[in-house]
Amino acid sequence: MSLDVKNLEESFELVKPKADEFATSFYETLFADNPGADKLFEKTDMAKQKKMLVASLVLVVENLRKPDALTDTLKKLGARHVNYGTLEEHYPLVGGALLKTFESYLGDKWTPEVKKAWEEAYGTIADIMLKGAAEAEGAKGS
Repeated sequence: MSLDVKNLEESFELVKPKADEFATSFYETLFADNPGADKLFEKTDMAKQKKMLVASLVLVVENLRKPDALTDTLKKLGARHVNYGTLEEHYPLVGGALLKTFESYLGDKWTPEVKKAWEEAYGTIADIMLKGAAEAEGAKGS
């Protein structure tokens, strides 16, 4: 995992003080850009969900320098998302909403380098989570 840790950490520090608002904006963007996505969250406590999103982002950013620990955690997260009905095609929708939300919160600090860092980070995160999901699916089938 070779990510632009410096840009990820620095840009996330700018968002962290507004983490609750950021999470709310993320879900508003996700639902506005993807009509019907809200149905996946019908039985979800959204206040709790927003806290889990923030906790996941904090976990990822704080562990960028410990890729082995992060990989295990992300695989487990991917496996859990199978139980929530998350499908592979949902990952790009979430990534798009996440990037849009970062862009709106970072303003002029959303440079091409920061954008690239988050695109690569999300791609890596999604790949690892999908591996965890595939392993969980495989375990179910056997």
